[in-house]
Amino acid sequence: MIEKKPFALLLLATAVILVGTVVTMVLPFRWINDPALKIAEVKPYTPLQLEGRDIYIREGCNNCHTQTVRPLLADVERYGDYSKAGEFVHDQPFLWGSRRTGPDLARIGGKYPDAWHYRHMADPQSMVPRSNMPRYAFLQRPLDTSLTEKKMKALGFPYTPADLEALKGKTEMDAMVAYMQKLGSDIPWRKAAQTAVVGDLKNPFASDPAIVAEGRSIYEQQCASCHGKDLKGEIGPGLAGSARSDAELFKAVYEGIQTGGMPAFGDTLGKDRVWKVVTFMRSVK
Repeated sequence: MIEKKPFALLLLATAVILVGTVVTMVLPFRWINDPALKIAEVKPYTPLQLEGRDIYIREGCNNCHTQTVRPLLADVERYGDYSKAGEFVHDQPFLWGSRRTGPDLARIGGKYPDAWHYRHMADPQSMVPRSNMPRYAFLQRPLDTSLTEKKMKALGFPYTPADLEALKGKTEMDAMVAYMQKLGSDIPWRKAAQTAVVGDLKNPFASDPAIVAEGRSIYEQQCASCHGKDLKGEIGPGLAGSARSDAELFKAVYEGIQTGGMPAFGDTLGKDRVWKVVTFMRSVK
């Protein structure tokens, strides 16, 4: 029996380990570096974005937030198309993570305007009342750029003297927001994942004043942090007395406004709840 032959057993065990290493480590390294997997639109980090990424790692943000959309129905429906290897070609190390105490951030770039991120980082509960994220207002301190050029050279990222000069006067918060806006922004996933309105765009609650209170509650939970509790605007524009039609307001809430950094609420609220929010908006002059 083989266990009675130590030398043969050692050779066999070594062979099995080598085969396993090749299959689980060597071949995947070759596959992930295959030029066919690279995505041309994915660009290296700028100096400010790279500094923001390092702050993200320093503060342990990856302990609560993942950065990968898994090829599961629940992930794809919530975040859009699943992540591809080419999206992480410039990430050293990658920050996929394994725990979602907070939401996945792989596609956060461009979802909200800069002002939303500044306020959210300083006081998360002011934007997401149920959030248990700690405050990061201290990131308003000056950004240390003493090693930025060395980092860019070590990673082989392109930069110019003007890029480094532009870092003067920046804060750690500026860098963090720049990094947030980079995540997932190089690939056209959001347009493909956009939920489109279908069917008749006629408000079914237009003549029902009893709906206003429910619409107000939904608005305060989902919209007030950007548009203000009185609908007069803060991060987003004022909505009181809007000249838009009910159908236009519905589409803006349901589909989102990509150029304005407003996310779509169609998937999370559904048609009826969006109409209730529109009914409430209409009630405020």
